[in-house]
Amino acid sequence: MFKLNLRMGALFTLLLSLTFTAVSCDETEYTAEGETYSAAPPDWAYNATIYEVNIRQNTPEGTFNAFAEDIPRLQEMGVKILWLMPIHPIGEENRKGTLGSYYSIVDYTDVNPEFGTKDDFKNLVEKAHDHDMKLILDWVANHTAWDAVWTETNPEFYETDGDGNFFPPVEDWEDVIQLDVENPEMQEQMIQAMEYWVREYGVDGYRADVAYMVPTEFWIDARERLDQIKPVFMLAEAEEPELHQAFDMSYAWDYAQTIRDIGAGEADLSDLDRALSRNFDQFSRSDYRMFFTTNHDENSWSGSDTELYGDNFENFAVLSATVWGMPLVYNGQESGLDKQLEFFEKDEIEWGDYKYEDFYRTLLHLNRDNRALWNGEQGGSYLKSSTDRDDVIFSYKRVADDERVFVVLNFSDEEVEFRFDSGSQGVWSDVFSGEQVEISATMQLEGNSYKLFERRQ
Repeated sequence: MFKLNLRMGALFTLLLSLTFTAVSCDETEYTAEGETYSAAPPDWAYNATIYEVNIRQNTPEGTFNAFAEDIPRLQEMGVKILWLMPIHPIGEENRKGTLGSYYSIVDYTDVNPEFGTKDDFKNLVEKAHDHDMKLILDWVANHTAWDAVWTETNPEFYETDGDGNFFPPVEDWEDVIQLDVENPEMQEQMIQAMEYWVREYGVDGYRADVAYMVPTEFWIDARERLDQIKPVFMLAEAEEPELHQAFDMSYAWDYAQTIRDIGAGEADLSDLDRALSRNFDQFSRSDYRMFFTTNHDENSWSGSDTELYGDNFENFAVLSATVWGMPLVYNGQESGLDKQLEFFEKDEIEWGDYKYEDFYRTLLHLNRDNRALWNGEQGGSYLKSSTDRDDVIFSYKRVADDERVFVVLNFSDEEVEFRFDSGSQGVWSDVFSGEQVEISATMQLEGNSYKLFERRQ
């Protein structure tokens, strides 16, 4: 949902206080409804990449049909999973801005008429499937609009204050009201709505908004029932390890905050080392993690890529696509999205000449094709490479048997000459040029630039 300082504060409290024992396993087993249930990512997800779609801002029309024209291009770019921000009708009571927030839901079983019809949406899902892509929906299980259908049909589904009035979950979210997330009848209706889109429209899973604000047991029940229809992919907007009992992938929020701090000059590369160490300490290798430079929240509320990362944007994009987990691209980044998109108004992406499309194609294809970058236990280990300029040079390898990726990033504004450890030397293929390169004990790298190498049988 829209960004709150509260969210990040709670997150870092979690990171400081949480003790978690990582266990390497292919599947997570847990008990749901008295039986042992085993959840694992669907087979197609092990080398998948993800692309977030803001339907309102993606095209001049802002419709399902208009976005559908982009699917062949995105398939060629290497995208596997399309994540659509919420598609449901938006509340009018206490609406923010002219068009309101996607996350103010009126009816979980209908579509926003601004985007098109249910048939248009079904055609979009089918076109994605025809291009060997999957489509997941953004799902808001914690709150609804003030004028949601349930406020009339089932007011008991909501929490109320001492006077019996509905209220927002958080003060800043005044356009939505808090559901009683412990109410079993509400949970049942919510799961039935999630089943509806999977069964009737072929949706391949969900991204769960503020997943940490809803009981884990609810998500476990929902996942079990959805998997009975077909194997689904579940992404939690959360960084609580326990949610991986129900979800395949979670947000790498700690990492994302760290790279923003580095971009702002408030942290350094040693902080990045520590953030990655926390990630490896707290999560199992079987837990998929989503790494990103931006998304709808970061873009609208924190700043554009240029504002957040300056001349090191490409370095951070390479880092996010190769250091661990599954990389996310937010729509417009392949055209150098250099503005903050309005959240509650029409504010169309300026596509221009797709200046970064080849750049992202190279990164996403590398994720798809080189096993060292695959997700979860299918992927390779992370090995930090030491240099004599670790103050400005960040280097590492991802290693899966004979398949390897080697990354070198210069975060300084100036050209730097530095020395590697012996394990980095030898012949590598330059991922962007395709040339064979001999890496010796020393390297020179221009300021704010990167080198990306691989080895494959």
